[in-house]
Amino acid sequence: MSAVLPVEVPDPTTRNHLRQGEKRLEAPAKRTKKRLTSRGATVAALLIAVLWTVPTFGLFVSSFRPAQEVRTTGWWTLFQNWGLTLDNYSQVLQAGNSQLNLAGAFINSIAITLPATLLPLIIASLAAYAFAWIDFRGKNVLFIAVFALQIVPLQMALVPLLKFFSQGSIFGIPVVTSISDAGGYSQVWIAHTMFALPLAIYLLHNFVSEIPADVIEAARVDGAGHGQIFFRIVLPLTMPAIASFAIFQFLWVWNDLLVALIFADGAVAPMTKLLAEITGTRGQDWHLLTAGAFISILVPLLVFFSLQRYFVRGLLAGSTKG
Repeated sequence: MSAVLPVEVPDPTTRNHLRQGEKRLEAPAKRTKKRLTSRGATVAALLIAVLWTVPTFGLFVSSFRPAQEVRTTGWWTLFQNWGLTLDNYSQVLQAGNSQLNLAGAFINSIAITLPATLLPLIIASLAAYAFAWIDFRGKNVLFIAVFALQIVPLQMALVPLLKFFSQGSIFGIPVVTSISDAGGYSQVWIAHTMFALPLAIYLLHNFVSEIPADVIEAARVDGAGHGQIFFRIVLPLTMPAIASFAIFQFLWVWNDLLVALIFADGAVAPMTKLLAEITGTRGQDWHLLTAGAFISILVPLLVFFSLQRYFVRGLLAGSTKG
């Protein structure tokens, strides 16, 4: 018979402090939600939703219209020039080059976006806890340096990164033989992770630092180390903030074109790069983008609606103190 491992259960004092910490973090969110819930706010939200939805609906209608109708008439003339077709979608799905088609580019986008979202979240959550609850020399200076990296345009880092990936060395010191030889995805993973870390660390640090100190001190009194505090207390309490940034990072990476043009080439190109290529050298096939846009937003919509509850909680929590 296999041995049954004992389950480690927090003592009543730690559980009580943990429940109090959750209540303190949820109270500001409830007050903020009550303040924002009014008739005027509802009307403004509906107006913004309509203004935002109309162009999207027009793009959706245009994706089913023939190319000639798209070029010569507006989408609002649909009932005057009735005629829907799936030719745009069929052409987009079959489009591509000798190395890649849209189906392969769709897989590439998923293979790029998932690690490029998880890696900065893992590193940033650990760094945020260290900056918030671990005392070490130079902590404030290092945090300011990380915060200052947000103002550096990522365009300035493209050439140094490209040189690093091709040579595999920093200041002449070899780091790896060649990152480009390790796989095409590794370059774009590292690039997106580096660009996302400053903002991720800053946002998660603000959330982690608002956890009541009584909760952390109670865990330390009970003998918990930094690893136990992080995984059993800090991580569950900061899950709304992590989910909120995960949505932002997922959308940024999924819709990215600039980094993909530099670091994701050939057989590892994502959908954004392939869609930019199928429009033609002079944009003569721009009508195909109407169908390609709705194919590309299927996964982001699924991710957003799956994490919407955590997204709203992450935006509201910590917005007011009390």
